Amino acid sequence: MAFDPNVPVEIVFESYNLGSATWEAPILSLIEKFETEYPNVDVIPQASGDSTAAGGSAASVQRQVIAGNPPDVAQMTFDTLRYTVSDLQAQPLNTLFGQDALDEHYEGEYPMHDKVRGFGVVDGSTYGIPYVLSTPILWYNATALADAGIDDPDFSTWESLADIAARVSAKTGAPSFGNSCLDAIGEWCYQSMVRSADGRVLDEDDSTITVGEPNAVDPLITMQEINESGALQNGDYYDQYEAFAAATTQIHINSASLQSAFQKGADAGGWELAAAPMPGVEGKDVVPTSSGSMLSIFTKDPAKQAAAWELTKFMTSPAAYEVITPQIGYLPLRTSMTEEGGPLAEWAAEQADLLAPNIEQLDSIEPWVAYPGKNYQQIATIITDAIEQVVYQGADPEATMSAAAARAQTLVEQ
Repeated sequence: MAFDPNVPVEIVFESYNLGSATWEAPILSLIEKFETEYPNVDVIPQASGDSTAAGGSAASVQRQVIAGNPPDVAQMTFDTLRYTVSDLQAQPLNTLFGQDALDEHYEGEYPMHDKVRGFGVVDGSTYGIPYVLSTPILWYNATALADAGIDDPDFSTWESLADIAARVSAKTGAPSFGNSCLDAIGEWCYQSMVRSADGRVLDEDDSTITVGEPNAVDPLITMQEINESGALQNGDYYDQYEAFAAATTQIHINSASLQSAFQKGADAGGWELAAAPMPGVEGKDVVPTSSGSMLSIFTKDPAKQAAAWELTKFMTSPAAYEVITPQIGYLPLRTSMTEEGGPLAEWAAEQADLLAPNIEQLDSIEPWVAYPGKNYQQIATIITDAIEQVVYQGADPEATMSAAAARAQTLVEQ
């Protein structure tokens, strides 16, 4: 059904960004702007009320699907993709609106980056439009490193990072490095560690869990060694990023979307925030994986589908990224907006040193792997529990991750 601007329609837009005090205002401002441009559409904003980790966005939608009243359009994290299609019955956008409409949306004056266009595709059909995502960034406190005698740090490999962290910890007398990839909320980032070591968490047939294979285990052995040296912070996701923002730790790996929060911490603490790409293994290419989400349509009502498509296009348009990128910190998926003459060029120039690693990594980004089947969340939990045992509790890396892979595989096959 084509969108009719003369017919009043009400749609529910569910977003986990609306549950954050930091993110809510920019998203509400975009909804208000959309309603001004589409006065016949009344958008009801709805916070998901769930964590963005381990499929929280899907859990919220699932409850509403069971009740027979799903949101019309919702922000879904990429790890939920397969479940969003198989169990939550997200609508195939290329079937509803045609592939030409999708292609037209992806192109335009500021095209969406080629690397991310397929992130919402399953078996050739598009079930989500990439919305907000970022790459894993190594953030560091340049002031503290300089105090430790490190003025030009090399974070290209885990080995060089380990050396720097040890030197900074020797200076401060405390752990200097926090790695959110080792926490359940950072499971997307752990996948980057594995891929950058030529490993996989799931085989290329999407059927076998492979976290116990040698290349997948190697990065965790390095993390275990850094922990045993006393340089790795042992804390959950929130403890880690709060410690870095407060300059309690001096090196931290997390999403690029936290740039704004970390910059506020640096400004308040009087230290210089700096950034580098994700470290990797000597002689191997770093493969960043994406955090973030897509917008999927769940309503089966034709009029609501048409309105939801207009909202989806608006929220992933250049006009939306003019708000989302500078105010929240997510990567502008239409990256040419940051180039000379683009609407984000001035902002990008001011943020050049911090923004460059994020945009650079977009050229080699891979999607956050969605584990198959309805037990995808339990699979991720088994894996992240095993990571904690290896890194922080000293468990045997090969045996522990192989056992986790075997347990997770039984859930794939159910």
